[in-house]
Amino acid sequence: MVRESFEASLNLLKEDVVKMMEGVEELVIKSVDSLVNRDVELAREVIELDDNIDEMQNNIEEKTIELIALQQPMAKDLRIIFSISKIITDIERVGDFCVNISKETIKIGNEPLIKPLIDIPKMRDIILAMLRNSKTSFMNEDSKLAYRVGKEDELIDNLYKDIYTEILMMIHSDSKNINQGTKLLFVGRYLERMADHITNICERIIYIVDGENVEIN
Repeated sequence: MVRESFEASLNLLKEDVVKMMEGVEELVIKSVDSLVNRDVELAREVIELDDNIDEMQNNIEEKTIELIALQQPMAKDLRIIFSISKIITDIERVGDFCVNISKETIKIGNEPLIKPLIDIPKMRDIILAMLRNSKTSFMNEDSKLAYRVGKEDELIDNLYKDIYTEILMMIHSDSKNINQGTKLLFVGRYLERMADHITNICERIIYIVDGENVEIN
């Protein structure tokens, strides 16, 4: 009975992690939408919604401590619980970067964009796919999928390099572009860091499934 109770508690914990991932997916969508549409109200909504992600993290952390203290986890169980505590930290950091994007959007306000935003929405779409597939690999304990998702970080790195080069050229060609150009560079950097954290999540999933510490990139 103790074992069945533990399994049930662990499954509930995993469900909480999935809900946290889904909450962050929403923030990724809304934060980039707020920039593309220069929607300051939506940006403010993202900042408020991030509090929910922080609360989810705290609740999951408390549950992991309870599981270790009140149950008798075996070796693989401890590996899962330890990894979950790391995964939710990375999820929370993705949420923080969504807040950072929203703050840049608020600073830009309704001023015209210095360039059409093409690569930033592309980065957003890849990050969303990475988040969703990492969620699937977590639920299904699919380490091969987790590895494939982690490798997609390279696509994000390449897009960030393109943004960096393009905006730097715009700044050099016209000093009026410095203010907004710098903000867009920050946004690109925040998206690039999100992908890094999702890669960390994938490495943790591989550790859960295979018991191996793998560095994907």
